[in-house]
Amino acid sequence: MFPTIEYAAKLLYYPAMAHHADTPYQATKSLLTGHFHEQSGYRATRRQGSGDWLLILTLDGQGRFGHAGGDLLATPGDWVLLRPGTPHDYGVEPQQQRWELLWAHFQPRADWFAWLGWPEVARGLMRLHIEGEDGRRLATQFLAVHDLLNSQRRRAEALAVNALEALLLGCDAQLDLQAGTAQDARIARALDYLERHMAEKILVEDVANAVGLSASRLAHLFRQHTGQTLQQHLELRRMQVAAELLRRTGFPVKQVAASTGFDSPFYFSRRFTQWAGLSPIAFRRRRQG
Repeated sequence: MFPTIEYAAKLLYYPAMAHHADTPYQATKSLLTGHFHEQSGYRATRRQGSGDWLLILTLDGQGRFGHAGGDLLATPGDWVLLRPGTPHDYGVEPQQQRWELLWAHFQPRADWFAWLGWPEVARGLMRLHIEGEDGRRLATQFLAVHDLLNSQRRRAEALAVNALEALLLGCDAQLDLQAGTAQDARIARALDYLERHMAEKILVEDVANAVGLSASRLAHLFRQHTGQTLQQHLELRRMQVAAELLRRTGFPVKQVAASTGFDSPFYFSRRFTQWAGLSPIAFRRRRQG
């Protein structure tokens, strides 16, 4: 059984993390990417992890990922994937002078979870190593995701998300999944149910009945395959959809709240402010400014 985010943080926390302040990050977009050329001394620490998935590819130099059992050293061709809630402790390997990396914070579409069962180095910390022509092709695809997202093209984010989907499928093609690591089809149906019924009041029992599981069994499998509880996933998706509605429509806050399953606009505004650090109205004004 996978731990809650809070327990996972305690499980993976180790003394070395205590000496570094948390690196700020807030998952207010469905996709955020970067292409960094870091020097010796660069380090990111997030004791609670983040609310989305993080994919990092080492292009040159060497990085290190700390975990309770030691260090994972990442060399060119290493792809590292962190589940939501997995504490982050990564940076330039101390004996190296540089680390070139591509990274993407993302929230998977419902059908992507089946492709994210990579081999684990530690709980929530996964790695693939891809060399040769396949490695170069996938690295080029990752660069395309980043370039599309940061372009001025119409629908840039949608194009980048589609490119990321192709990238993850390419990584999945490199992976011989161990028996039992592929996503349970019932979890795919549960994720689809959450997306289709987001505007409604959703109970765990409703989702369990829809996919033919007991509530306790669904809770266990959902956390195992997604790294989140069902309620954590639903809350995050509601906030992300609300953010998109605030960015892209003129819907009043009351309508945005109703579209994402909140009966009370006041309660929605409070939850959104806690999540985004801005009220819905301030968030919309900032995005439009």
